Amino acid sequence: QFLQLQAQIEGSENRINITRMMFNDAAGEYNSAIRQMPQRMIASMGGFKKRAYFKAEESAHKKLEIGL
Repeated sequence: QFLQLQAQIEGSENRINITRMMFNDAAGEYNSAIRQMPQRMIASMGGFKKRAYFKAEESAHKKLEIGL
């Protein structure tokens, strides 16, 4: 059962990493688009702001301890 749990945790971490990369890619495309004309004018009038990239907090990088 431990190996199964370990595989599930690893799978969850992989899905989180993939989703984070997809979010950051989308944020980068958005930020690039609102800097170009004519989107720049529309973004300015509409109050569209640059989006920050997702960066995990340091505490998220700690090893997970599982007491079994």
